[in-house]
Amino acid sequence: AIPLLEKTKNYVLLGMAQFNLIISYGELGEFENAYEAADYCLKVAREKVPEEGFIPVKAYSYRGEVYVRAKNYEKALNDYIKSWELCVAIIGEERCATYRTEIGQVYLLQKEYIKALDHLSAGVKAYEKKGQTTIIQQYKDLSECYAYLGDFKNAMIYQEKASVNALKVLEDKIANLESEAVIKYETGKKDEAIANQEALLKQKGRIQTLFIVIASLLAVLLITLLYFFNKNKKATQLIQKKNSENELLLKEIHHRVKNNLELVKSLISLQSAELEDSATKDAMIASQNRVQSMGIIHQKLYQGDNLGSIDMKDYFINLSDGILDTFNAENKIKIECAMDQLELDVDTAVPIGLIVNELLTNALKYAFPEHSKGKIEIRLSKPTPETLTLKVSDNGIGKSSETSPKGTGFGSQLIKLLTLQLNGVMEEHHNNGTSVQFEFKTKAAA
Repeated sequence: AIPLLEKTKNYVLLGMAQFNLIISYGELGEFENAYEAADYCLKVAREKVPEEGFIPVKAYSYRGEVYVRAKNYEKALNDYIKSWELCVAIIGEERCATYRTEIGQVYLLQKEYIKALDHLSAGVKAYEKKGQTTIIQQYKDLSECYAYLGDFKNAMIYQEKASVNALKVLEDKIANLESEAVIKYETGKKDEAIANQEALLKQKGRIQTLFIVIASLLAVLLITLLYFFNKNKKATQLIQKKNSENELLLKEIHHRVKNNLELVKSLISLQSAELEDSATKDAMIASQNRVQSMGIIHQKLYQGDNLGSIDMKDYFINLSDGILDTFNAENKIKIECAMDQLELDVDTAVPIGLIVNELLTNALKYAFPEHSKGKIEIRLSKPTPETLTLKVSDNGIGKSSETSPKGTGFGSQLIKLLTLQLNGVMEEHHNNGTSVQFEFKTKAAA
């Protein structure tokens, strides 16, 4: 195609054809070929079609992207600045947000956070002024920049904006899928038997897709929360030396995290209410309970006086009430926390909370046949400064081939993973019910 364009002297299309070469060579790691394509594109624009100002704008931008891939940030910065300046000269600064944020992203890679903040903020403001609701990475970059500068309040604000836009994009995709499914169904309505069968297959596929999307969203949210939690953990020693205003800010962060988890829990609850497949519905409810178990921890953190530890007895009581409510078992099953008050740090409380959540869920699903009453007991103690003992037992029907849980086994895998994380061992016994006991090795308090 390029020789043909050269022969016909269609220099505008010839210059634009180089864009794909620059991008493709860059993705393949053939950087020198990408640079040659960019140089040729700029030469065509300069010598043949100087009136086409946006060809060099794009060429500098695409070559800057290749320089970023090659980790040559100085040259990438030079190209991005040229691209932005040319764009501003042609159509004005407000319409050149893309090239402004590219400059900020390179400064962020160079760890020049003040310069990065200047360009990222200006670019994002231009996007927002135009009413764009699909910007996600730019918000994440701005959040990361604020976090590195120690402004955790603004970091959380822009992380939330990124999450809101990501949810909107997801909802739009789901709505488009639903519209496409309706159109296909109406088109094939003439053959009712075949149409019904196709609709059932499409519904099953949609349910599976929806489950995967929500699970992916939850995983992204959990990773994001763990990312910010680990960063906040490093800053905790400094925050404790500051005034009460900083302490209130940390409480506000936990409050917002809890609210975000409540939002995810509500979304899962709304979607699971529409499901007909029982296995998928059970998996969604289990995910809902896992989100709830972490949400309670963040609620206790911002409501309590101690931002570094959790009263586990009070936490287990709240967690038990929530799970009983989920299974409508308040009048049938009694959950007793047979333990003294014991405070644990957040790094230990979160995995133990998830383990207890899985064990309570399994007991309520499998240990007590329909309409039967029973009792579940939770014990947590610290016999030595370096040891934690957890025991969850019930007086249900125990475990047999007829009552073995049928599912993906994700809950069991999660328990094993969390046990390893806490350097623990697990023992399970089935005698007049089921008893699961753990012994964890913890670090002694300094």
